[in-house]
Amino acid sequence: MKKISLIGSTGSIGRQVVEIVKRYPSRYKIVAMTANSNKSLFDRQVAEIRPEAYALASEDRNVALGLAEFADADLIFNAASGFAGLEYSLNAVQAGKPLALANKESLVCAGDLIVSLAKKTGAEIIPVDSEHSAIWQCLNFDAGKSVRRLIITASGGAFGDRSYETLKNVTPDEALAHPTWKMGKKITIDSATLMNKGYEVIEAHMLYGTPYSAIETVIQPQSIVHSLVEFADGAVMAQMSYPTMEIPVQLALSFPDRLVSTVKSMDFQKAFSLGFKPLVRENYPCYDLALKCGESGGIFPCVMNAADEIAVKAFLEGRISFTDIFRVVDGVVQTAHGGKIQNFAQLTEVDEAARRSAQKIIERL
Repeated sequence: MKKISLIGSTGSIGRQVVEIVKRYPSRYKIVAMTANSNKSLFDRQVAEIRPEAYALASEDRNVALGLAEFADADLIFNAASGFAGLEYSLNAVQAGKPLALANKESLVCAGDLIVSLAKKTGAEIIPVDSEHSAIWQCLNFDAGKSVRRLIITASGGAFGDRSYETLKNVTPDEALAHPTWKMGKKITIDSATLMNKGYEVIEAHMLYGTPYSAIETVIQPQSIVHSLVEFADGAVMAQMSYPTMEIPVQLALSFPDRLVSTVKSMDFQKAFSLGFKPLVRENYPCYDLALKCGESGGIFPCVMNAADEIAVKAFLEGRISFTDIFRVVDGVVQTAHGGKIQNFAQLTEVDEAARRSAQKIIERL
C-alpha cells in the first residue's frame, strides 16, 4: 500500500490522481491532501477519501505546506499549478520524500535549488509532464543514463505554422482552441506561444543533467510521439500513445510496474501518419526567450515565469494582444539583473518584483 500526500487535488492532474487511486484501492491510499481555493469540490473529495490530514491553502497555507512533508506519506504528488506550487516541492525535497512533480514552475524557477537539495537529501524526483515522463520511460527510469540528445516534441499549439506577424489580432478563444490536447487556459496559451515548450527544455536540463546544446524541439502535430531519446550509438527511442495525461500520471504512482488504464490502445491496423516538422524559431519568440533565460540561469527563469503569468492573464482578459505577451515578458526580462538563487524568500521577492514590472508594461501598452 503506497500512501500519497496529494497537493492540488482539485485541478486536472489532481482529479486524475484521485480517480487512479479509486481504481486501485488495494495499492494506493491518499493520506493527506490539499487544494488552493476550490472549497466545494475539495469538501466533496475529503468526504469521499477521508484522508488523515487535509487543508485548503487559501484558508491555512502553513498547514497546507506541511502536508508536502507529511510523515506518513510514501510519496508527495505535487499537482499544484503556478509559482504557488513551488514551495510544496521544496518542502517535499527538504524532507527527503519522493516527489511526483507535475508543477512546471518548481524546476523552471528553482531548478538548481531543488536539484541540489534533492541530491543532499536523497529525494527522488519523478516526472509527470508527458514529455518528461516519455524521456524517463525511454531511459528505463534511469534519469542519469548517458544520452546523445533529448528530442522534445511540440504540437505547435492552436496556430500551427502561422507566422508570428499574422497573430496580432487573434482572440483568446482562437488561442485556446488547441487541436489535440484539452488543458487549462494558462498552459494552452503557453502552448500557442511555445513558452510552455521553452519551460520543458529548462525542466529537461534540470531533470536529466543534459546540456542545452543537446536538447532539441521538433513539431509533432498529431501529439502521438511524446518525446524521443537518442543514445550514444545513434539509436533513437520514442514513447507513443494517443494524447493523454493518464499514462504519465498513473506511471508516476506505479513505476516500475505498469498497470491497466482506461487509455485507448493505438490501432496499427488503420493507416495513419506521424509527421515531424522543424521548429520555425522566428514564429515563436517566447520559446527563444525561455531558452535564453534558462541558459542565463540564476533569477532569469523566475522573472520570465512571473511576467508570463501576468501577461497571459492580461491577454485572456482582453487587455493586451497575443503578440504583446512576448513584448511584456521580454520587457521585464530586459530590466532584470542577474544573480544566483539562494532561497525561497529571495525567489518570492524576485517573483513579486517581476509581476509589478509586468503590470507597468501592460498599463503602458
